[in-house]
Amino acid sequence: MLEFKIAELSDIEATLELHAKYQVDTIDPKDKKDGFVTTPFGKEELKDLIEQESGLFIAKDGDKVVAYVMSASWEFWSKWPMFAFMINELLPKQHYCGDALSSENSYQYGPIAIEKSYRGGELLEKIFSYALGHMAKRYNYLITFVNKINPRSFAAHHRKLGLDIIEEFEYNGNSYWELGCRTCHKE
Repeated sequence: MLEFKIAELSDIEATLELHAKYQVDTIDPKDKKDGFVTTPFGKEELKDLIEQESGLFIAKDGDKVVAYVMSASWEFWSKWPMFAFMINELLPKQHYCGDALSSENSYQYGPIAIEKSYRGGELLEKIFSYALGHMAKRYNYLITFVNKINPRSFAAHHRKLGLDIIEEFEYNGNSYWELGCRTCHKE
């Protein structure tokens, strides 16, 4: 039976084990076609994500973390150049669902990783919904991006989860889709 929860500090090691399996710098090359995470994280980043944002959502099977979703304010992500670009260059010019997007009314969803043997069922939808429900208490909009060289992630987020394409953009020599959805947050 899977348990969905907001991660605690004691979940960091198990989350990093899963992360290392699917992070682009450490993924087994034969698994890359099935999706990957581009942003590297370590213990300190996950500790901050847990303590400052309550933004690490996990699915556990016993003691093993089999899926995670990271979600946090733009301020949290701002130390990474890609997110700073989105905060400073994209968000100030964008409208979605009739509203101007901002770092106050939206948050950055992702990355997400799911253990290979747990893919193909409803785990993606369940952990996405669990994380979205918690973040909807604070934000009107979920925003994320997917590198165009990662078609499996795009299909999962756009087709399976129904995220809308907000914009296509270029950053650091790569092409991305920016995706989003309403959280149903009520102000």
